[in-house]
Amino acid sequence: MTTMTQSAYAQHARVDRKTIGRWIKSGKFIVMDGELIDVEATDAALAKNRDGKDLRTSNAKKKKTADVSTEQRIENDAQEMLLVEGASLSREEAARIKENYLAMLTKLEFEKESGQLIDMVKAEEVLFIAFRQQRDAWLNWPSRVAPLMAADLDVPADKMTEVLIEHVHKHISVLGEPEFNPGED
Repeated sequence: MTTMTQSAYAQHARVDRKTIGRWIKSGKFIVMDGELIDVEATDAALAKNRDGKDLRTSNAKKKKTADVSTEQRIENDAQEMLLVEGASLSREEAARIKENYLAMLTKLEFEKESGQLIDMVKAEEVLFIAFRQQRDAWLNWPSRVAPLMAADLDVPADKMTEVLIEHVHKHISVLGEPEFNPGED
């Protein structure tokens, strides 16, 4: 078993000394042997739970700003969840799933802001109002048109109104019960 000081291990792992301190404080990755770090066990823990493309590795080398971004907090929370919960996904697979999810959320937010998406409740309300107006127009149509048609055909206006109302009601009832076939495109 090889042991190192925190500073020596920080150089070995190519991260900032403060990063090693944070990992020790949070109980992540670092395996201690008294006051020293167990190099083999810690390297194994890092290899298991982090990959070379992990942005935190390169970010740890840079100076940290006081403000932690939302994405970094999400990444930290996801990493913590993986470690605490013992998720069955590999670190890389979980990171891929999370990144895909965040990309979809960003795409949806962009589409909403650009006006490509609309609120479903508002759309249903607009369609309901439009179809109600069409229905009302059809229901009022026989009483407006029947006397004119009756005069042209030289038939009683009340009889023409009854016939038109009957046919319009049949037509509206058919329109009110649309067939839904989810398999059709």
